[in-house]
Amino acid sequence: MSRMRLGSPWRWVVLVVGVAGWQAWASWRHDPFFPAPSAIIAQMHQMWFSGPAAHLFLTADATGNILPSLGRIIAGMGISIALGVPIGIAAGRSRIMAGYVDPLLQFARAIPPVTLAPVFIVIFKIGTQMEIATIVFGTIWPILLNTMAGARSVDPIQVETARVFRLPWHERLTWLVLPASLPKIFAGLRLSMSLALILMVFSELVGSTDGIGYEMNNAANAFDLTTLWAGIVLLGILGYLLNTVLIVVENRVLAWHRGARQLAT
Repeated sequence: MSRMRLGSPWRWVVLVVGVAGWQAWASWRHDPFFPAPSAIIAQMHQMWFSGPAAHLFLTADATGNILPSLGRIIAGMGISIALGVPIGIAAGRSRIMAGYVDPLLQFARAIPPVTLAPVFIVIFKIGTQMEIATIVFGTIWPILLNTMAGARSVDPIQVETARVFRLPWHERLTWLVLPASLPKIFAGLRLSMSLALILMVFSELVGSTDGIGYEMNNAANAFDLTTLWAGIVLLGILGYLLNTVLIVVENRVLAWHRGARQLAT
């Protein structure tokens, strides 16, 4: 039997069957803690996607809560990449620097980001800065450590060849170290993206005036379980979409890498 391609519609069968089973069970039990998927979808449409066409069908609730949450994820990931990749490459290529920073990195990465939320509240107060700081602290370590591993994996023969030809350091970085590190960097990015979504929700639950987590917290306090489930489903959709975008970017950026591996085999 031929192997199904990733784009095959059959890979959605399990999801469709699961949702249909949930719908049938919810219609039979009428459990207030587990509303039917149809009720959840209707609530999502009413809350977020019933706006005018000029606003891409987004309601004021959507632009006031979903967009700020996405902005925090993008800002947090951007800062983590801007810090983690350069530091990771520098530490990965320098044994002396790695020896000094490795104990600090191992200590810091072991600290759960949620335990620092009170510290960030004291430093940044409740608001966007605190939420972004929480995301950055949790997402920088997979990027930094994977970048270090990628920078260390550069072929020594290629490094020596670059030195023989007296390539300047910026050309060695651009054409040798960074390309060799990219597969590991993207692996770190995928881990960090999942963490960013989790930490975004947590930081908004702790203290925020808008966002998906803020809206879910209000729904839980009001015992509005349909809205709470709508937020959970929305987070699942956002996580899937963000991961898909990252995979598309990775496939395009690393097309040369896969081609080289195929030629090598």
